[in-house]
Amino acid sequence: MLVVSDVYTLPDLLARAVNKFPDSDIVVFPESRTTYKELYERASKAACSLKSMGIGSGDSVGILMSNCLEFVDLLIGSQLIGAVPVPINARYKAKELAYVIDDAELKVLATTDRIVEHVDFVSLLQEAFPDLERQQNPMELELKEAKSLNSIILFGERKPTGMLDTKTFQSLFDQTNTEEIEISRSRLQIRDIAMMMYTSGTTANPKGCPITHEALVRPAMEAGRTRFYISEKDRMWDPLPMFHMSFVLPLIACIDAGAALLTMEYFEPKLALSYMKSESATLNFASFPTIMEALLNHEDYDPEILNMRIVNNVGPADLLVSMQERMPKTLQISAYGLTECGGVVSFGHVEDSLEKRTQTSGRLFRGIQAQIRDPETDDILDANQQGEILIKGYCVFEGYHNAPDKNQEAFTEDGWFRTGDLCSLDEEGRVTYHGRIKDMLKVGGENVAALEIEAYFDSHNKILISQVIGIDDDHLGEVPAVFIEKKPGEEISKEELIDFCKGQISNFKIPRYIVFVDEWPMSSTKVQKFKLKNLDLGEKVFGN
Repeated sequence: MLVVSDVYTLPDLLARAVNKFPDSDIVVFPESRTTYKELYERASKAACSLKSMGIGSGDSVGILMSNCLEFVDLLIGSQLIGAVPVPINARYKAKELAYVIDDAELKVLATTDRIVEHVDFVSLLQEAFPDLERQQNPMELELKEAKSLNSIILFGERKPTGMLDTKTFQSLFDQTNTEEIEISRSRLQIRDIAMMMYTSGTTANPKGCPITHEALVRPAMEAGRTRFYISEKDRMWDPLPMFHMSFVLPLIACIDAGAALLTMEYFEPKLALSYMKSESATLNFASFPTIMEALLNHEDYDPEILNMRIVNNVGPADLLVSMQERMPKTLQISAYGLTECGGVVSFGHVEDSLEKRTQTSGRLFRGIQAQIRDPETDDILDANQQGEILIKGYCVFEGYHNAPDKNQEAFTEDGWFRTGDLCSLDEEGRVTYHGRIKDMLKVGGENVAALEIEAYFDSHNKILISQVIGIDDDHLGEVPAVFIEKKPGEEISKEELIDFCKGQISNFKIPRYIVFVDEWPMSSTKVQKFKLKNLDLGEKVFGN
């Protein structure tokens, strides 16, 4: 059983693991592997270099990278000296990037010259900061778009003007004694800020969420110990971006147990299947149905390859059931959480029935409370009633960075955090997610959850993913529009999809517009629905 006295800062947790499992793998890529001892040494060197650059307690250190070992070095290295790492979405465009760098008040930004999935961070930063190429001293930048930013560290071979090259950064290591790093680590407290994550920005500019070590480490340890039952023999596959909580949390769970985390620079299903097989993966933290569908539908898929104990996956119940049928030897569980509450607050149990594992996100972790309130009256609702879920406990952040107006909206007078999520709690305290409150459509006076329509379309065997938004309508006030990505090689008409709906879902829930897409406007792992409204809807295909 996990108790508060077992909770550590992340650097302390890693130091503890080094003592127990120095030569065991912790971060594994298809082409490389790093032991616990090696990771701590690398993080300590990064900490020394940062400290030599004048970075200290409370300073913000941005990390803009695709998945790589340097990302983990800097994440933990920053924490070792009490600095606050800020993982930055690698999919940001120049304007979004400049906003976050300025808003987070970064002192240092670390990036890479590796080009992955057509993203060139050097060119992106040059676009975001037009003055960058005119800078004389890469240790003392003067950028009008990011007044706090002193340096941009570039890992790789390129040496563009205005950026501190790898060799120079690494040479700074010798200017700080490692003993100073250990002293800094000893001063860290579990309620100190461990990192600042930015929300996905599905409706507006991203918001910075400072997260304490306790809020970061404790849920991850709880998930590892009581949901995944991780031991030092386990090898957990997680292909998700390192700038996402769904990478950081599994990393912490593995460190706590002495297990190995199997990651990839980017997800590719054929390589992933081969990689999991060769590394004898025992756990899977895929988290999203699009990833699991890509694996399960691949021609190289064999149930024996995914013969793992547990898979974490989140999605519509019908889809999760169909996936479970294709993984007969693997138990599938789901989670619920959000950045503002440390990433995850509830997780399913392998002991639960298939119905409970696919229809709910399990029970809340100990030390975390939840209420379901009526979004209009704020009355507390009974079991199985849908309303806004409010969270209270050690996991809840203290407020958005530089956003007092948002903080006033986000918290009740008695300290409950308003998530904006539509959920319900059953009699045993299991959480079921029903969508975002703002994803509720009002069609002719009827409340319709976008998630409900999406779940129905996602059950179609030719549809990979669907997204539903509300479109203004003179007659009904608002009508649904569905955006659909078809499975590779599949064809289906709008007329067929309307027939698919008729007689199966209520007429007012049937989308009036159907739009086929090949690419989604994304934030981190979420579709930016507000940008879908800018796409051409075409002609109305159903109703008046």
